[in-house]
Amino acid sequence: MNKLKINIVIAGRTYPLSVNNTKEEEGMRKAANAINKLISTFEQNYAVSDKQDVLAMSALQFASKLELLYLNKLDTNKEEIKKINELTHLVNTHLE
Repeated sequence: MNKLKINIVIAGRTYPLSVNNTKEEEGMRKAANAINKLISTFEQNYAVSDKQDVLAMSALQFASKLELLYLNKLDTNKEEIKKINELTHLVNTHLE
């Protein structure tokens, strides 16, 4: 499979990347856009001029959102498993 070669700009620097398909390219471009918007927000709201600082702050923000999504999914899965177990028990009692 031929990989697509693209350039992504983050914080004013260009990064050459290879992606598998146009869907992955779209995802990369959307992610880079979100990062650049967050960097701009941090620079405006916190008067931070060091790109390293805003990149670290951005990484922390995205990582914390990902962690929250993961924890919420775990909680949702626990609830779903509990409901499945309750239904299984209910079915089993009626089959006995």
